Amino acid sequence: MPFSHYKGYSLRNKVFGGFLLICFLSILGSSILSFFILRNNAVEQSRTDLQKKSEALMSALDYGVSHTQVETADLPMILNNDIFEIADINNQDIIIYDLKGNLLISNKDSNLIVEKKIPLQIVNQVLKTDKRVDFQKYDEKTDSNVTSSYTVLKNNMLEPIAIVYFPFYHNDGSYFNVFNKYVNYIVIVNLFIIAFAVWLSWIISNNLTNAVTKFSNLINTVTLFEKDPQAIRYYQKDELSQLVKAYNKMILQIKEQKERLSFKEKGEAWREMAKQVAHEVKNPLTPMKLTIQNFERKFNPEDPNIREKVKNMSKTLVDQIDLVAKVASAFSQFAQLPEKNNEVFNLNQEIKKITNIFSDERIFFHANKENIMIDMDKIYLSRIITNLVANARQASQDDRENIINVDVEERQKRIIITVEDNGIGIPEELYDRIFEPNFTSKTSGTGLGLTMVRKMVEDYKGEISVKSEIGKGTTFTILLPNNL
Repeated sequence: MPFSHYKGYSLRNKVFGGFLLICFLSILGSSILSFFILRNNAVEQSRTDLQKKSEALMSALDYGVSHTQVETADLPMILNNDIFEIADINNQDIIIYDLKGNLLISNKDSNLIVEKKIPLQIVNQVLKTDKRVDFQKYDEKTDSNVTSSYTVLKNNMLEPIAIVYFPFYHNDGSYFNVFNKYVNYIVIVNLFIIAFAVWLSWIISNNLTNAVTKFSNLINTVTLFEKDPQAIRYYQKDELSQLVKAYNKMILQIKEQKERLSFKEKGEAWREMAKQVAHEVKNPLTPMKLTIQNFERKFNPEDPNIREKVKNMSKTLVDQIDLVAKVASAFSQFAQLPEKNNEVFNLNQEIKKITNIFSDERIFFHANKENIMIDMDKIYLSRIITNLVANARQASQDDRENIINVDVEERQKRIIITVEDNGIGIPEELYDRIFEPNFTSKTSGTGLGLTMVRKMVEDYKGEISVKSEIGKGTTFTILLPNNL
């Protein structure tokens, strides 16, 4: 099967499959090895038994003919009784031929002896050596292998006087019975081992996959925009510890980089804010200066309308001073938000209270759960929702009724708040600028509202984004982590 077919398998299934394959190959390999070992042992045992029996028979026969100098013709008389005794003691048939292969004497009845004469080629082969000569054949009657063993019998003068033949029956297939018993035992034992190993591998693979899944989930959540990416705590000394060290090192590098970027962004933001404040303060100072200079130049104490002119000048100066105070107040609120006082409350109920303030608008509230609890400062929440709803109101179009939808959803450990309107919309090229401190698309205002909203959202390790379509409306989306 191609390797690509296994790509969809889980790590746990791969561990199981590999382990079971190893167990199967282990049982198969041990069984084949045992078969060959038992077979070789059976053959070796047969050879050893044949050697022992041959030595015992020849020793007894040598002893029987060693008392006097014996010739071939003397053997039937000398071994007439001894041959039966030797055959009975060794439980083995004995047939003795002369040096030409003719039958001399046997413990068996001559009518039961199949070979009355040894073939000439066998006689010649036996007489050429002093060693035993064996021939293998299969006996269908006894369903066993037969080794026909031929040995030269010598007298006390070490002269050849006869050829001794005895058939050795042995069943080399008997090792199959032993092998079958062995396989039965080894299969039973291996089944217990496999059952235990499967349970153990399940525990190990489960812990492994859980650890890998945990690491994967943490790595997937790491972004440059996440406020405080968490390091992994892993105390095992194994291969995964290297992965954890690499991940934690990456987290430290991300935090350092974010701090550098944050410092740079804050510096640029305050420089832009200083320019904006200076510009906003300079705008009312110029008409104030011109008004006073013009009044001084045209001042006439005898003018009957002098009181009215002084009153108009004072009103102009007060209006301009109020504008400066408004700019200073907005900058103060942005620069120093109140200290957070977190408490656990029902987010749905609190947002409903906030939106009820705008009674002149059609505001619809939706939530995917009846009770969504959050640990947050109510003042922060009020400012966030109020600013977003106020922006949605001001974005209305004259040719249709303004409708605002406020949705709240809880998904796992995330709370999603969206404020959607059907207003004029925001051009896509302005998406990145609407949260800047000095940016506003309205004819009046300081441009600090959405900047304050983003700052408060980020204080709770959240994110805010915007999507809009010209002529159809705008949607602000806030993502807040819920640690309850």
